[in-house]
Amino acid sequence: MPTGADRRPVQKTVLITGCSSGIGRAAAHAFNDEGWTVYATARNPADIETLGEAGCELATLDVTDQGDVDRVVDRILDEEGAIDALINNAGYGQFGPVEDVPTAKVHEQFDVNVYGPHRLIKAVLPGMRRERDGTIVNVSSVAGRVAFPGGGVYSGSKFAIEAMSDALRNEVAEHGVDVVVVEPGPVKTNFATRAEREAAPARGGDGDDASAAADSDDGLDRSGAYEQFYELFEDTQLMGGDGPGAVEPEVVAGAILNAASATQPPARVQPGTVARVGVLARFLPDAVLDAGYDLVRKFTS
Repeated sequence: MPTGADRRPVQKTVLITGCSSGIGRAAAHAFNDEGWTVYATARNPADIETLGEAGCELATLDVTDQGDVDRVVDRILDEEGAIDALINNAGYGQFGPVEDVPTAKVHEQFDVNVYGPHRLIKAVLPGMRRERDGTIVNVSSVAGRVAFPGGGVYSGSKFAIEAMSDALRNEVAEHGVDVVVVEPGPVKTNFATRAEREAAPARGGDGDDASAAADSDDGLDRSGAYEQFYELFEDTQLMGGDGPGAVEPEVVAGAILNAASATQPPARVQPGTVARVGVLARFLPDAVLDAGYDLVRKFTS
């Protein structure tokens, strides 16, 4: 790993995905306030117009579209010459019992949360290796270290990005590139709202209506075996956005900025007390975790 003297003293250009709200929007402001050239991206450019007014460069980017990825990265390299930091923030949570989540929904979850970051990583690494400098920050979650009932698909995608980051960190170290995983706990964003929508049942109906629901694969295929989970899930505080210990997105954004700015960043960062404590659950024996989940089920039944 190169020392601070081997690196450029100040990193200047950052590409951030998922800037329409929450952590991504807060990160764009944080980097911009520190004088970075910020390329803030989102699927819908209208969602990030205010970031442009604040001084950020804007780009339309759907992380599931390879053409979008190539176009945006090529544009930044043409305009700035280098990408000093990539912040893989775009993502969402697909919740529901594993049996009830349609396989197409699993594909969608991994396309955004895993394949999307992979597309961006492949696109920026040649330039970072050429410069022998750069930082890749992958936004994961406490759920990337500890899975929980109803979160198997989402946690699976975050476990995957954690594993990919561990391998990548050691693969690119000799090229002067750092890889950091940021693992937030509950954050005060609209994440819970979308997660609740993703856990909604599929639309039913007869004839063409039912066919349309199947084609769109909207929501879950409820088997009827997990109604207690859905009752529990309806309390959105369990998703953390409004629950105790939830942090503002600016706290996570600050951790991301610090990771991208450090000459020798840590492999993992947990913004907030709940996140730091939560990841420790991975050290508990499986029997203890299972007993804890069983206690929650009994307490809420």
